Amino acid sequence: QVQLVESGGGLVQAGGSLRLSCAASGRAFSNYAMGWFRQAPGKERDFVAAMNWGGGNTNYADSVKGRFTISRDNAKNTVYLQMNSLKPEDTAVYYCAARLYTIEVADYEYIWWGQGTQVTVSS
Repeated sequence: QVQLVESGGGLVQAGGSLRLSCAASGRAFSNYAMGWFRQAPGKERDFVAAMNWGGGNTNYADSVKGRFTISRDNAKNTVYLQMNSLKPEDTAVYYCAARLYTIEVADYEYIWWGQGTQVTVSS
């Protein structure tokens, strides 16, 4: 199985930045899609960003375009979510997820999930 562990969350003021990390278990990930999702208290889990590990394609939710960037470090088997210009509405638990092949925006399409990391943006 694929094991995913998120880190890098914390408390930041509006306008600040955080970088989340998702450390993945060792294997060849070139045929995987990696996604970031988030869930605020009492709300549904929403798509944030995703990438094909080997294909170079990315996709972002409209709410984070221009502010968030998904990337990866092949040598470290780690996916990152760089979050800039953070807003209070970005406050949520952020989850890393993985699936085979293509990028999808629906959370149920992803098979493997990390435990989540809390991001809190104060106003």
